[in-house]
Amino acid sequence: MRSKADLVWTVGRPTVGTLARLASRLKVYGRQRIPLQGGLVIACNHFSWLDPAVLGYACPRTIHYMAKVEAHRAPGLGLFIRSFGSFPVRRGESDREAVRTMRQVVRDGLALGLFVEGTRQLSGAPGDVQPGAAMVALQEDVPIVPVAVHGSLDWKPGNFHPVSIAWGEPIRFTGLPPGGKGYKEASTLLQAKILELWEFLVEMHALGRPDGVPPS
Repeated sequence: MRSKADLVWTVGRPTVGTLARLASRLKVYGRQRIPLQGGLVIACNHFSWLDPAVLGYACPRTIHYMAKVEAHRAPGLGLFIRSFGSFPVRRGESDREAVRTMRQVVRDGLALGLFVEGTRQLSGAPGDVQPGAAMVALQEDVPIVPVAVHGSLDWKPGNFHPVSIAWGEPIRFTGLPPGGKGYKEASTLLQAKILELWEFLVEMHALGRPDGVPPS
């Protein structure tokens, strides 16, 4: 199913996306693992405001990102990200409208993009995964694609620090109940997979980012 944001992405990926790729010397591992059709949740760790741009470039599908409501209220920025299909969430409180939108995105056969820790991690390593991604995947019976980004924490405008992305295999949490216990168990499994992918990227950077190495 085509979304209204697809046209914007068609223009934005080769322009904004290419600029982000060049500025970050982006390297992508495992891109072929992304399902090209059907609803899914893309679950990524988060270090920098650069992450949505490089992740969007690295993904062959339009990503409907959930972003904090403060970004949507920022003059200019809010209109820009909404044109790409982003929708707001009020962090730190129950936001039923955001939950409904998340579920509707995947129900419509689209790709939902979540930075699953809920905020940027400044420690240098992925943080705890919040239950939102697992909740949507279990309630709507769609796969989660784990993905890790590395290098963006050290990237600054002009320093061209290398950034890499690793895609994992799609995960279905078959047999887990759609409730608090199931969300917690699925989130724990997802957190372990994202960490594994991130550690793979750390190793690839240490080796000079060789080509042709599949993510773990």
